[in-house]
Amino acid sequence: MKKLTAQQKTDLLATLKQRFEKNKHRHPTLDWNYVEEKLKNNSSKLWSLQQMETTSGEPDVIAYNQDADEYTFCDCAAESPKGRRSWCYDRKALNDRKEHKPAQNVIDAAKEMGVKLLNEEEYKALQMIETFDKKTSSWIETPEEIRQLGGALFADFRYNHVFVYHNGASSYYASRGFRALLNV
Repeated sequence: MKKLTAQQKTDLLATLKQRFEKNKHRHPTLDWNYVEEKLKNNSSKLWSLQQMETTSGEPDVIAYNQDADEYTFCDCAAESPKGRRSWCYDRKALNDRKEHKPAQNVIDAAKEMGVKLLNEEEYKALQMIETFDKKTSSWIETPEEIRQLGGALFADFRYNHVFVYHNGASSYYASRGFRALLNV
């Protein structure tokens, strides 16, 4: 069941408010009261934010789309979320591994959490707000033509630059997870 208890909602909103207020540089023109109102009226999105929080993503607001009246939350943990590392890219990659299979894959995990994997443009935009993944890397949404050839993309921040790399989709590393994005 994708629902939070009243206490879980209260605790999550308090955590999100504290992070929001502590990191105004991510959303200098936004007001928490409006964000909170949107969250209180959307329990399924709150559940997804809870999933981001419990997997060490530290979600925070990074944008507001006035036309859609949506706030964009993204994982803002300094490094790729600890609770989502050591997974291969997708179900096909997981099924193709003959031995040493990881516990999960990022595409299925994101879907189960009700969130979206960042694409290359979104990842680079996030890095313009603040630098992330200085020691880790994060899988990013991979174009179908690359995925059909067996590859998948990941990104990180090194040498004051955002790098986008490729790997076999079935690979996984203790320092690679994924960052989630959620519009509310």
